[in-house]
Amino acid sequence: MANNLTHFDPFRDLTRSDPFRSMESLMKNFGLRSFFGDMEPEPRIRIDVTENEQEYTVKADIPGVRKEDIEVDINNNVVNISAELNQESEKKTGENTVRSERYYGRQYRSFTLAHDIDETQAKASYENGVLQLVLPKKAGGTNRKIAIH
Repeated sequence: MANNLTHFDPFRDLTRSDPFRSMESLMKNFGLRSFFGDMEPEPRIRIDVTENEQEYTVKADIPGVRKEDIEVDINNNVVNISAELNQESEKKTGENTVRSERYYGRQYRSFTLAHDIDETQAKASYENGVLQLVLPKKAGGTNRKIAIH
């Protein structure tokens, strides 16, 4: 008679799979997804970053936010973007919410660039839900390659 029993090791799949997988998939594998129901994670500000010799250009999708509710903080080569999306408080008599999927609250995004930014020359504009930053590189901030011996 063949032995069809196998030893259960809950961490075996973790070592064989991608070590950088998301927490959501980890919870799904341990059956915690049903505990959290259909909750969606907090939306992230999506960005595109391009560069040339003089500057970086950042485009960030932040729909539904007033430009007064967006903050950009630059510290050397670290850029922090935060935005506050306020929920509409108008509720009509006899009206019930059937489903609400829109996110309300504060969103954050932080990233590091390869060069320090000249904060005094940085420019920002916001149009049609897209924040555009023009971030000039600081003069003298050159990359240095180190020889390996």
